[in-house]
Amino acid sequence: MSEPPAPQTEPPKSFAALHHRDYRVYFITTALAMMADNIEHVISYWVLYQKFHSPWLGGVAVLTHWLPFLLFSVYSGALADRFDNRRLIQIAMALFMAASLGWALLFVSDTIEEWHAVVLLTIHGVAGVLWGPAAQLLIHDIVGGKDLQSAVRLSSTARQLGMLMGPAIGGGLMLALGPAAGLFINVLIYLPLIVWLARTPHGARRHAAAQPKPSWGLKDALNTLRLAQNNRTAYSMIVLAGISSFFVGTAFQAQMPEFAHDLGTEKADWSYSVLLAANAAGAFIGGMILEARGLLQAQPRTAIVLTILWCIAITGFALTDSYPLAAALMFVAGFLQLAYNAMAQTLVQIHAPPALRGRFIGLYNMSNNGLRAFSGITVGILGSAIGIHWSLALSALVLLLLTSVLLAFALRPSR
Repeated sequence: MSEPPAPQTEPPKSFAALHHRDYRVYFITTALAMMADNIEHVISYWVLYQKFHSPWLGGVAVLTHWLPFLLFSVYSGALADRFDNRRLIQIAMALFMAASLGWALLFVSDTIEEWHAVVLLTIHGVAGVLWGPAAQLLIHDIVGGKDLQSAVRLSSTARQLGMLMGPAIGGGLMLALGPAAGLFINVLIYLPLIVWLARTPHGARRHAAAQPKPSWGLKDALNTLRLAQNNRTAYSMIVLAGISSFFVGTAFQAQMPEFAHDLGTEKADWSYSVLLAANAAGAFIGGMILEARGLLQAQPRTAIVLTILWCIAITGFALTDSYPLAAALMFVAGFLQLAYNAMAQTLVQIHAPPALRGRFIGLYNMSNNGLRAFSGITVGILGSAIGIHWSLALSALVLLLLTSVLLAFALRPSR
């Protein structure tokens, strides 16, 4: 009997997900929505810094923005398993628009207070929670499993493109028209994604009867985590996302105005935008290079090593007093963060049971996004006591230690 022929493995295609026409439209409209998201952040964070000069408020901003991810991500994933993903995303876009409109009205009337910021950032966070799992299931519907890693990485790249354009356009709108007018214009940028979702057939195929009913709170999260423990790959990637978000996350972005000021540049508003743009540019350019070459295929150990390198870059940024070096380290950190995040999310989504894919994605989002709420404490609130440079550096070093332990766990042979 002759042996069966060995399976032929095709080399990864460049920009595989972009071979799907509907994904190309989704990529563009999502990039616009993320740009609008970041225009809002750039303008609102700058006005809050100018008005209150409070690292404590920066930490609270991170806490209130990300806490909804911690509380509701798994529930949102369960909703995505059961209901029309297009409508869930449209609701999320409407909430984003409401947040931008709220900021604009408060700025034009000059009545902004700290509690207003807490409310609006919470609304923004709820919108992000609702968007995340539904968007991941939508791209799975569009491209299928074969091109999923490309779609996830390109979606992250679209997010970074929005983050790259957001500071530039947000800063330009703020300087040319003022914060309030810039945010009124920002509301309109969400519309293309809403319109496209009303026309696409993808995301509508949900079989609610086959899904367990979603439940609120910690119980559903713990049940999903027990299921994830049966798969070492998914479990380690959820843990990796959790510890990186808990200790560092994106808390340094809310503190970026103070970093720009401390680096001694003459125009703090311009240098603030450049630092944010450098981080987004590193992620965007890195994503394009990785997709063009089909590099860094999803592997748990690779994701952990990339996270370790990211910790080193963040520590260097926190401690340097050189503005050019700080911008360069933000660029490197952006590339590394995109690479390990996209890889971890792909591995979780591939290894999730199809009927519970939304819940698994929700659990990952709870870990990756929800635990960022606590980085507002480790970086922001602690920074009000010891300085944000030391709080960010110490947080990154603790994460480096824990990630090294996780790498040792990943290197152990499976039973």
